[in-house]
Amino acid sequence: MDIVLRAAAAFVLVFLLLRVTGRRELSTLEPFDLILLVVIGDLVQQGVTQSDMSFTGLVLAVGTFTVLAVATSWVSYRFKAMRKVLEAAPLVVVEHGKPIEHNMRAERLTLEEVAEAARLQQVASLEDVEWAIIEPSGQISIIPRG
Repeated sequence: MDIVLRAAAAFVLVFLLLRVTGRRELSTLEPFDLILLVVIGDLVQQGVTQSDMSFTGLVLAVGTFTVLAVATSWVSYRFKAMRKVLEAAPLVVVEHGKPIEHNMRAERLTLEEVAEAARLQQVASLEDVEWAIIEPSGQISIIPRG
């Protein structure tokens, strides 16, 4: 039972860390970021199982994470009010060709990154952008002016 409680606490910690990290950082993983995530995963595993190397410990830890991930998804699906807490909402960062500075700052997003996303979607300039929206996945959607 101790492993289940530690796994549940680790799940909440990892969930909160991912929410604080921000979606933009997670969508553009650099090699260092990927290695950091692997190291964090190993540290979480050590904290959850301590020195329990048994198959039972593995099943309990992974099972707890799986049940909590499915439960989080179900709660988000079932209760609309919880979606705001559990999932990030799309956020407009450019409107009618003008950057929305406070939204960009909230996502730690530079103007150059938005311009790059526009170019990747065949839009030459931010003046040609009707809307730029950072999606919950961290990707930037560009809607060109008509």
